[in-house]
Amino acid sequence: MAGESPLLIGFSARIYTPGTPGIHLDGVWTRTLHFLEQSVANWVLRGGAVALMVPAVTTDSVVTRGDLNLRQYADALDGLVLQGGNDVAPETYGQTPLHPDWHGDRVRDLYEIELVDAFVSAGKPVFGICRGLQLLNVMYGGTLVQDIATQRPAARAHRDSSNYERHFHDVEIVPGTRLAQLYGGLAQATVNSIHHQAIEKLAPGFAVEARCPDDGTVEAVRHSGEAWIAAVQWHPEFHVPGDPATFDDSRLLADFLAAARRRRDAA
Repeated sequence: MAGESPLLIGFSARIYTPGTPGIHLDGVWTRTLHFLEQSVANWVLRGGAVALMVPAVTTDSVVTRGDLNLRQYADALDGLVLQGGNDVAPETYGQTPLHPDWHGDRVRDLYEIELVDAFVSAGKPVFGICRGLQLLNVMYGGTLVQDIATQRPAARAHRDSSNYERHFHDVEIVPGTRLAQLYGGLAQATVNSIHHQAIEKLAPGFAVEARCPDDGTVEAVRHSGEAWIAAVQWHPEFHVPGDPATFDDSRLLADFLAAARRRRDAA
């Protein structure tokens, strides 16, 4: 509507810590960095919303945990998007890493869990991308496969580093779900695939909306209760508008933003 102020959408921060393998340690890389990937910000900007990153507090932060009240962000913003990024730490779902490379990011886990709780408590919608789907599943009582290739060797490849976002596979959309409704009953689509972890045990209160037909890997979920929480395993921000080869995620974005607008209008 003319004259309406744009929606304010918060993003969880991706966290870089000094010592990350492959990063030359000088200049800004000697500092802890919180960042928002440009493509995911642009995805929301294309929907007419404003993208804002919510900072985290880490062990070397100047501010203390008591200085950052995440509920204030939840009250001020209209919705939350969980970016992709590092693995969820196995400790977060009661396991130990099966390999040192899969230790994940426990600091980010705790920050995002508190952030999601603040937004859900405030009645604001939450949308998770890749790691975001996994974090939501763990937060609400589910578990993860730490490495698909190791623990499910018969599964198809869900990540190809040489192709990154141009690595695709099909997904089957579960009939009768909100996702199916958004796409007019569409039964199958092609999405990018950039993950080596996946949902093992689905969290109580969540419904599967899409699976990989080759191995049953969960590709989209939605909370079945009052809270508006949805997530996908692929990266909608990497979709190129007009590309006929891959799933058009614009309806997913529009549905999320519509929920945010309804919540704002009802306040």
